[in-house]
Amino acid sequence: LTGSEPLTILPMTLEPEAAAQAHYKACDRLKLERKQRRMCRRDPGVAETLVEAVSMSALECQYQFRFERWNCTLEGRYRASLLKRGFKETAFLYAISSAGLTHALAKACSAGRMERCTCDEAPDLENREAWQWGGCGDNLKYSSKFVKEFLGRRSSKDLRARVDFHNNLVGVKVIKAGVETTCKCHGVSGSCTVRTCWRQLAPFHEVGKRLKHKYETALKVGSTTNEATGEAGAISPPRGRAAGPGGSEPLPRTPELVHLDDSPSFCSASRFSPGTAGRRCHRGKNCESICCGRGHNTQSRVVTRPCQCQVRWCCYVECRQCTQREEVYTCKG
Repeated sequence: LTGSEPLTILPMTLEPEAAAQAHYKACDRLKLERKQRRMCRRDPGVAETLVEAVSMSALECQYQFRFERWNCTLEGRYRASLLKRGFKETAFLYAISSAGLTHALAKACSAGRMERCTCDEAPDLENREAWQWGGCGDNLKYSSKFVKEFLGRRSSKDLRARVDFHNNLVGVKVIKAGVETTCKCHGVSGSCTVRTCWRQLAPFHEVGKRLKHKYETALKVGSTTNEATGEAGAISPPRGRAAGPGGSEPLPRTPELVHLDDSPSFCSASRFSPGTAGRRCHRGKNCESICCGRGHNTQSRVVTRPCQCQVRWCCYVECRQCTQREEVYTCKG
């Protein structure tokens, strides 16, 4: 989640160490930049939340792309090559990374796992009363401010950095768009004459779904060049969209993902992905697309699974074992 390497897979557990120094060493292991390491060290809860956010974001990415040619392969060499280019897959990685961190931090605040934040502090909700009645709003205000600073812009002259920062902000905006207000009644005999409300984030699967849609409608942008100096200037809007004052905008004013380069096909093994040879597909649904017209192999196998399960008093589930034959389809090389 450092601007240059989003979604680096990290170990889910931190080794037991002396309590006073544990979070310092945990932050050092995350390979953060100096500013990010300082922010991490300020609160013992940040390192653990970063690890949680990375894992959650990576798993959601792989879930959303499980039926696609690029299935969010995050092994080191593929990820490193992908991040050097401005593909729309790269745009999705930055957005899901920032969204995951925003979501995890807001939840960590409301769960009491952070020292520098607590429940949502929205002025229009009676948060103190809500907490007394079992409600604690997710602190999106704190988490979004933290994430914008943590993943902050590096250089306004660096075209890729501006695109990446824009896509980071798209991830945060998708989180904000999914906030819902939850209310609880506590009047006489359960009536709703009195109620308190608090804000909750949408489940992260919903966030992933919305970002996947934005990936599918991502806008390709280009750069304008200053003829006098030869330097790359502002990012120009897509064709058919008007430029801003002065002929261009620093970034297109849009909540959509933006990218600079056309994506590869991901059909054959390359530095960006292992290709689709041997990938499992679903006949009649995505074999033609995933296998890139090469066709697929069919293999028949017998599997045994639990079936006809019933809950028995008390308190266990009893199942029969059913054997059935199924066909597995894999792409030809």
